[in-house]
Amino acid sequence: MSSATIGVGEDDLVTGEAVALDLPPASIGPRILSGLLDYVIVWLVTWVVVYAGESLSGQLDDALHTAVLLVCFVLAWVAYPVTVETLTRGRSVGKLAAGLRTVRDDAGPITFRHALARGLLGVVEVYLFWGIPAVITSTINPRGKRLGDVVAGTYVVRDRVLARLPAPVAMPPHLATWAVSADISQIPDQLAMAVRTFLPAAFTMTPRAREEMGRHLLDEVSLYVSPPPPPGNHPEYVLAAVVADRRRRDAERMARDAALRRRLAVPDHLT
Repeated sequence: MSSATIGVGEDDLVTGEAVALDLPPASIGPRILSGLLDYVIVWLVTWVVVYAGESLSGQLDDALHTAVLLVCFVLAWVAYPVTVETLTRGRSVGKLAAGLRTVRDDAGPITFRHALARGLLGVVEVYLFWGIPAVITSTINPRGKRLGDVVAGTYVVRDRVLARLPAPVAMPPHLATWAVSADISQIPDQLAMAVRTFLPAAFTMTPRAREEMGRHLLDEVSLYVSPPPPPGNHPEYVLAAVVADRRRRDAERMARDAALRRRLAVPDHLT
């Protein structure tokens, strides 16, 4: 059995700290509904941007006029959807209406990198080919992924689902200083998922299996952590420190994003 699948089913979703959740992927129906709404909105944005570009570039020569139109399409087809999904952590207007959200493969919030990969592939599979490749791949893929999701490492889930989370892993006090200063950002999501599912399951394992799996996971995690943990610590303490600080960092990032959205929001009395 691969360490990346211990205690986690093939169709399970997990949070940013690799907590397995029973959140089903979105079915094809709501995805098509949200996609159609987003498709219409993007074409409206395209019309507005192109009209503005035509007005501003009317006196330019043909080459510059073509360049302006190209920039307009990039703004409408790439910049707009990527910006919206980045700022909303995976919610476009269509997904918001359908109760959907795009998440990472470990079910954590997506970042600009994920949104950009989806946006670039979306130009081809959604706008140039009328969404036909997206529908086909979403129907075939067991998690409803379109090509952009496959490349970005994301997929779409139903956002309006309640789930009970297991208790978060506690930070070992004697490793807190090391974990806060360590670079753990390069740890792959699947490896983090394996560590997070191993820790609560360790108490149900035989001593030998628990020891072997703990050391195996620590060896894998150590490849992506710098500086290495202080010597002499039990593997499970180090693994717990890693997932606990990963959770703390995700929480802080989400809090910063929420604060930024509040600052950018227009006060009611100005609307």
